[in-house]
Amino acid sequence: MPIDAALALAAEPRSGEISWTPKDVQLYHLGVGAGANPDKHSPATDPDELRYSLESRLHVLPSFATVAGAGSPGVISGLSMPGVDVDLAHVLHGGQAVEIHRPLPVEGTATATSRIAAVYDKGKAAVLVMRTEVIGAEGPLWTNDAQIFVRGEGGFGGDRGPSARREPPAGEPDKVVERPIREDQALLYRLSGDWNPLHADPEFAKVAGFERPILHGLCTYGMTLKAVVDTLLGGDVSRVRSYTTRFAGVVYPGETLRIRMWRGDGRVQVSVTAVDRDDAPVLADTLVEHS
Repeated sequence: MPIDAALALAAEPRSGEISWTPKDVQLYHLGVGAGANPDKHSPATDPDELRYSLESRLHVLPSFATVAGAGSPGVISGLSMPGVDVDLAHVLHGGQAVEIHRPLPVEGTATATSRIAAVYDKGKAAVLVMRTEVIGAEGPLWTNDAQIFVRGEGGFGGDRGPSARREPPAGEPDKVVERPIREDQALLYRLSGDWNPLHADPEFAKVAGFERPILHGLCTYGMTLKAVVDTLLGGDVSRVRSYTTRFAGVVYPGETLRIRMWRGDGRVQVSVTAVDRDDAPVLADTLVEHS
């Protein structure tokens, strides 16, 4: 069987050094839509966007943790862990959670340690939870949990795992914003390190069952967090404590995201849909916890 749950869970963690520069941060921010002016009639850049793109004002959106040091232990390396041998065309990113232990520095070097933390049997699919803990010179920086959904690899009699479903928020959202996606958004975002051809190669996308290349789920993830930070957290990235989501549907470049937000006590619940496809679900069970 391509996935041996016992072997995967018993495998030794993989550690490696990662590093990033302000240029990496800026490229990531551009990949999730930073720099765009919401006022299409104004030729000037929105001054608030300079905190994502100008080195003298730069701060780091916490979702950058999902790509920092790209090429080191992470989601793709999880597919080559002992006990895991799957076809990349059958792989989808099922969900993502990041816990922020301290504000991310604009530039840094750290040690990333990754392991398979869980293997769940969903019947027609298997879900691998790839956990990456990142520690810098001053202590822990962040912990990433990536849920890797592998079609056709379930049914081995394993634990189904916990349900990620949350109770839907009551009442009308406190804020609704729309964010257009550029036609070349996936091509730009993949420069931050996710080279899966599903997001660039039309022929590969067709083999995987899609009419054309789809946007990275983590790109939508970053665009959504940016919207929450900019509209409900006063633009202060240091307030984010954790951010979790379930990828409920695909997004195609050129579409528009509708992001609905409900405020709570130290938390924001979020729902993201595709405007162009009658509000088809994109991100669900999404929660930003903050100070």
